[in-house]
Amino acid sequence: MSNRLDDMRIARRSLLALTLGASAVPFAPLRAAAEGAVRVYIGTQGDAPATGWFYPVSGRIALDPAPATIARPSWIVRHPHRPILYVASEVGGDGAQHGSVFALRTDPATGALTTLSQVDAGGGGTAHLSVDARSMTLFAANYGAGSIASFPILQDGSLGPAASIVAASGSGPNPRQARPHAHCVAADPSGRFLLAADLGTDRLYVHPFDGKTHRILQDARGKERHYAAPPGSGPRHFAFHPDGRRLFLINELTADVQTLGWDARAGRLALLSMVSVNSPDHRGDSSASEILVSRDGRFVYTGNRAENSLVVFALDPRSGALSPVQRIASGGAVPWAFQFDPTGRWLLVTNQKSDRVSVFAVDRRTGRLRNSGQAAEISRPVSICFLA
Repeated sequence: MSNRLDDMRIARRSLLALTLGASAVPFAPLRAAAEGAVRVYIGTQGDAPATGWFYPVSGRIALDPAPATIARPSWIVRHPHRPILYVASEVGGDGAQHGSVFALRTDPATGALTTLSQVDAGGGGTAHLSVDARSMTLFAANYGAGSIASFPILQDGSLGPAASIVAASGSGPNPRQARPHAHCVAADPSGRFLLAADLGTDRLYVHPFDGKTHRILQDARGKERHYAAPPGSGPRHFAFHPDGRRLFLINELTADVQTLGWDARAGRLALLSMVSVNSPDHRGDSSASEILVSRDGRFVYTGNRAENSLVVFALDPRSGALSPVQRIASGGAVPWAFQFDPTGRWLLVTNQKSDRVSVFAVDRRTGRLRNSGQAAEISRPVSICFLA
């Protein structure tokens, strides 16, 4: 009799374990939502993006299985209103083979991705994407080809073929500047102009933009509005101040930040100040990477790949000058890019060479960062995108 009772107890325990095991996966998204977690996607230089849950209470990242197979899915941005992602496939680094841009519907619960469309990027080495919500246009910067392209975002979130492709010409004095290398592209806050940072030609290009047709236009010869950075500086990324009257340009090859005044009526830039991202005792090559502005516009965050560091600057609201607040190790090797989480309390940093995404707490009063100790191991991470 006792053996029979023991068998019944074992059977009940087994049934309970099976029930809990079956419900663990379906209810995981519910538990994540209950804890305020948001879905995050990480662009990589591998064969798949990464995804998981980010928990703003603790700064923890919990990874899910890879959501899709895409060659070098380096840069990821989201649709302004829908759970749709746009992913750059950074193939064709020499410019001969064109990259692609995927429009992908997400399953926020599991992170799975379903392809809506795939378009030719208009050049090789597609390294950066941005979205203009006003005109519903996606822009791509093709590093290998030195070109920028614009794509209409259709009603269902998919992408139409390129509405325009503009290729730069020229070179610079550095061996890496034998030809144009478009590295970042975005519309200005007014939506009337498109700006593109080109590492190869030392230019921050300024083009008129027609939002109705999604087309990048070009000024008449001799009337171009492009900003010329110092020779050999290698413009990489830029970020507008929330007031829309200033722009911060980070130069990769000289590791400095230029504060530029922006005239939205004329579409012209003027240098206000410049500051180095390197430490005072820096020796050897320079390699600056990312730049972001805090939501309140008081602080500017920069990445230094040569020193594996993050450098925080405070902005003088009158002069536009930047003064260093903090220099802190990036939590790994080669900090490629970083992004604030939706709460603004955390900064996620992609350390490409050490295969790690490190999480930093942000003191929004002082601008300073603190390494939280939280991290996720991801092969060659290079960009961050939150689905929130």
